[in-house]
Amino acid sequence: MQVILLQRIGRLGQMGDIVNVKDGYARNFLLPQKKALRATEDNKKVFEGKRAQLEANNLSLKKEAEAVNAKLEGQTFALIRAAGDTGQLYGSVSTRDIATVISEGGYTVDRNQVILEKPIKALGLTPAKIQLHPEVLSNVTLNIARSQDEADKQSRGENVSVVKDEALDLETFNPDSAFEDGARPADDDAE
Repeated sequence: MQVILLQRIGRLGQMGDIVNVKDGYARNFLLPQKKALRATEDNKKVFEGKRAQLEANNLSLKKEAEAVNAKLEGQTFALIRAAGDTGQLYGSVSTRDIATVISEGGYTVDRNQVILEKPIKALGLTPAKIQLHPEVLSNVTLNIARSQDEADKQSRGENVSVVKDEALDLETFNPDSAFEDGARPADDDAE
């Protein structure tokens, strides 16, 4: 299906481009969200009539997004989650969780604006991207920890997911103290 893009869409094109997309993508995403119009002759004329208004609207939204990006860029947000001793989370951190914690930090972010490279399933500092506008991308850091105290330690650079080794010191090990009297196995050399 051919559509006219009403805004910049990553990997598709710029505003005003006529592109071919799969029918389902157009019907289920682009058309309902008013990101595109079907590329008919009537719609092409309507788009050309509205083009200046759409570009001005897009420019104002981009300026707002850039103003928010100036404040949001490089921020760190702490998420408290349950995790095992090795640092593995019980579950994973979703885009909804990230959007909620950023919104609690004073920024208006929708879960559809959060871009994750891979699922977050471990404690630590993790980068994430927030797409404020199709042309404005902000980088933030997520501090995932079991408690606020651990989050503070991680922000200082400490590793909180290290399991303390319970090593047995062989140099001071006395096998006679490990067995009861007379229960020690006999030496084979004693014969």
